[in-house]
Amino acid sequence: MNPPRRQLRRHGSLPVPLLGLAFVAAAFFLLPLVGLVWRAPWSRFIDLVTGHDVRSALSLSLQCSLAATLLSLLFGLPLAAWLALGQSRLRTSLRVLVTLPMVLPPVVGGVAMLLAYGRNGIVGAPVDHWFGVALPFTRAGVILAETFVAMPFFVLTVEGGLRSLDARYGGAAATLGASPWRVFRTVTLPMIAPSLKAGLLVAWARALGEFGATITFAGNLAGETRTMPLAVYVALETSPDLAIVSSLLLVVIAACVLFLLRKQWFPSS
Repeated sequence: MNPPRRQLRRHGSLPVPLLGLAFVAAAFFLLPLVGLVWRAPWSRFIDLVTGHDVRSALSLSLQCSLAATLLSLLFGLPLAAWLALGQSRLRTSLRVLVTLPMVLPPVVGGVAMLLAYGRNGIVGAPVDHWFGVALPFTRAGVILAETFVAMPFFVLTVEGGLRSLDARYGGAAATLGASPWRVFRTVTLPMIAPSLKAGLLVAWARALGEFGATITFAGNLAGETRTMPLAVYVALETSPDLAIVSSLLLVVIAACVLFLLRKQWFPSS
């Protein structure tokens, strides 16, 4: 009787050269974290992490990243549902468009947003002229920039969950008289709950860590648009200890996100 595939993976082995390269790769990722922990000013850690600069930047980051996540849910869920309905040239083109912010340098995304939503932008100019609303260099601009880079992660994660869904459940509910909205609300959403959770967490983490698009589109104004990544950037020049403490705080938050996603991303072998 052939052993199961999982057992083969568990008892398999790599050639020694490949195993050595694997450990080198692991060390490549581990050493920067060791460097942060090693150089951290532990005697001043509490004072620095509870200081005004960190509290202000963290509060702004949490507010803006949560708002960006909610916008990703509001607009990304219908988009993901439509993309998952089938294959067509229009859907393929739109999927490429949605994926583009994931591969673009963030600063390029920020420049593109300025040209679209800035005071002289395609949309920003008439909005500023008619309503007196300017998005760049405001808190709303931070939220918009973070949504631009975070929503693709949500859309692609949820689309994958929808594509793996067994359509027979929705079909059975429809034959019993359920409307499309009721099928979506009572059958589809509960069944893709793990994908929704994963998509929201990844989008939030991406929004929280956004730097390039934010500083380009929203600037780096203390108390207004200076999020945690931007505060780390500033602290590198003025207070390296503060930069290390802020970086460690972001590492802890990222580790918590990975812990919450462990069942989706790191299934037990």
